[in-house]
Amino acid sequence: FGEEEEPLHTILGKTVYTGIDHHWKEAVFATCGQQVDIWDEQRTNPICSMTWGFDSISSVKFNPIETFLLGSCASDRNIVLYDMRQATPLKKVILDMRTNTICWNPMEAFIFTAANEDYNLYTFDMRALDTPVMVHMDHVSAVLDVDYSPTGKEFVSASFDKSIRIFPVDKGRSREVYHTKRMQHVICVKWTPDSKYIMCGSDEMNIRLWKANASEKLGVLTSREKAAKDYNQKLKEKFQHHPHTKRIARHRHLPKSIYSQIQEQRIMREARRRKEVNRLKHSKPGSVPIVSERETHSGSVK
Repeated sequence: FGEEEEPLHTILGKTVYTGIDHHWKEAVFATCGQQVDIWDEQRTNPICSMTWGFDSISSVKFNPIETFLLGSCASDRNIVLYDMRQATPLKKVILDMRTNTICWNPMEAFIFTAANEDYNLYTFDMRALDTPVMVHMDHVSAVLDVDYSPTGKEFVSASFDKSIRIFPVDKGRSREVYHTKRMQHVICVKWTPDSKYIMCGSDEMNIRLWKANASEKLGVLTSREKAAKDYNQKLKEKFQHHPHTKRIARHRHLPKSIYSQIQEQRIMREARRRKEVNRLKHSKPGSVPIVSERETHSGSVK
């Protein structure tokens, strides 16, 4: 205590490093900056270097199941997937705006979610990158970080709009939003391995711990408390489609800034939809294609 600790091993790189991630099984880690470098823990030179394009790479993540796969996002709006065995890039998808980071699903090897600057999150299947599997829309500012729960059924996102949201993987809207009056722009977020808590770090230099289920009781439950909890949960599931039950389940108190931005974006969306309907109505049948919401966000794959 009180003594300065020195690092066991120091690596001097030729460029600035903007991201790092460790292999899930082997003593190998990856860094990114001007290129993606794969390092052995005992060596001072990278095993291999991979690049596709000339822009700086902001984030790199190893796949937890297919551990030889890794993905990165760069400032030229692309997401690149690499194969460590061949030491070559596999595929690249270019979106409309920049992706800040990606996170792999810990239960499905081919699924990953990208946090984008256009306020949305995109879940992709790496076998078919033309169109996202799901577009998750609820944030009103750039999404800066994303992390999956250990079950792979939900993920949490951190945004520049001073809130974090929990999304089910198969739904486009969030089931929960967390915010406080003092919390500023949320930079990073992590889901704990026991799947019960969420940690986030924000601009005002605080780390916050949240419950993954806001109404869950902490501590030991008696048998009667467990039975009552299960019974109430079954009641919620049974009547989840009733209008009053649905309204109560979806209602969340939001800060005035977020609420006003949601209203503004809703007006803009309705105006765009009205314009598309009018164009379709007054055009020759078949001349104007009907494009789904997912297809409007599709990127070009190389």
